[in-house]
Amino acid sequence: MSTYSSPMQDPALEEEQREEESEKLKKKIRRSEKSVKRYQFFLLQLIIILVVLWILFFKVIGLTHMPNEDMYPRVDAGDMVMFYRLDRDVQAQDLIAFEKAAPGSDEEKLYISRVIAAPGDTVEITDDGILLVNGNAVSEPGIFYSTKPYEGYTAYPVTLGQDECFVLADRREGGTDSRYFGPVQKKEILGTVITIFRRNRL
Repeated sequence: MSTYSSPMQDPALEEEQREEESEKLKKKIRRSEKSVKRYQFFLLQLIIILVVLWILFFKVIGLTHMPNEDMYPRVDAGDMVMFYRLDRDVQAQDLIAFEKAAPGSDEEKLYISRVIAAPGDTVEITDDGILLVNGNAVSEPGIFYSTKPYEGYTAYPVTLGQDECFVLADRREGGTDSRYFGPVQKKEILGTVITIFRRNRL
């Protein structure tokens, strides 16, 4: 009775097969490592972008909307306003965003107004609507409303401290500004307006 025995495999062939399998495994590992590195690089880029955006929009640049029509027609209610947070050393004619509480209230509200007088200036508004800064009448060709004082609120003349500015709304009749709540403190200023995005009227 004869028995069948499988032939012995060539040792060289076995070695070649092991090397091929080993090389395939190495390639698979390298591909996996590359995928992980690409994912890590993408994640790092995303984190950097998010950090830059956070710094930009919470520490350098601010975005808000115009809360009312106090600056009409230059800025309409609802327009998006971008302001620079790092600039609080304001000058006359700067447009600023600030938060201030009304007289007799602790609740701060957002305002956007025009700086009329800077620290150290003296402001006076006469009963007949003449705006004086340091004794000189201010010419405002772009203002289409009479500048009248609000009776019972700010008393004139007002001499500003080193950390104060005097602001007025462009819509002088009924606008909420320093005639109502007095000078704006430097610590209340959010920043200087740098651009305005107009709201679309659809």
